[in-house]
Amino acid sequence: MENKIYKLTHQDGSVICQKMTAATNMFSRMLGLMFSSGLPESCDGFLITPCNSIHTFFMRYSLDILFIDKNFKIVKAIYGLAPWRMTWVYFKSRHVLEMKAGTMKKGLNAGDSLEAICIN
Repeated sequence: MENKIYKLTHQDGSVICQKMTAATNMFSRMLGLMFSSGLPESCDGFLITPCNSIHTFFMRYSLDILFIDKNFKIVKAIYGLAPWRMTWVYFKSRHVLEMKAGTMKKGLNAGDSLEAICIN
């Protein structure tokens, strides 16, 4: 998934994330979106993999979060996670999608299927 851009779709065909990038190496996963003023202009979602818990320390904005298992099924959706917070560890989670608060589709439920489609 490294250096690729993906479109993330829901099982009902709706688009969750138009341009998602992935952090797959140790440094990019540890740094994540800390100290940034927003997501890069080239994307609207940031996937951290492998990952099963996050924090928003040193963040300047709130996030919408999706915890996703190895089969790209939703484990947990969290909307509007404020800076300086931590999530629980979701042991079934393999990936975490971070999006700017208010931009992720509402009504996503645990067990919903997702599909990541490479667009570059």
